[in-house]
Amino acid sequence: MGVPKNHILVCASFRPSGEPKGKCHRKGSINFLPYIENEIIDRGLSDVIVSSTCCLKMCDDGPIMVIYPENIWYKNVESEEVIDEILDALENGSVAKSHLLYSDD
Repeated sequence: MGVPKNHILVCASFRPSGEPKGKCHRKGSINFLPYIENEIIDRGLSDVIVSSTCCLKMCDDGPIMVIYPENIWYKNVESEEVIDEILDALENGSVAKSHLLYSDD
């Protein structure tokens, strides 16, 4: 695989000490990583990768998911249904507006 077209970042709430704290972690954001990875594979999105992150400092709106390079930030990503909506939008080149926290557009 070459350089990915998209990078999905999922807030895992890790702090510099390595200890997970915060809303995203408590709401199970890390548990969604296998689901996202499997959906990427099932949808044939071979040019998309997913990574967990340190705290993205948007705790009041967590769990947070970010799509790069588009710089689209999603809030309250708390279920597989929400993830599916976000991935559908990614596939269609659009934005899942009902979960949008921020976009450059």
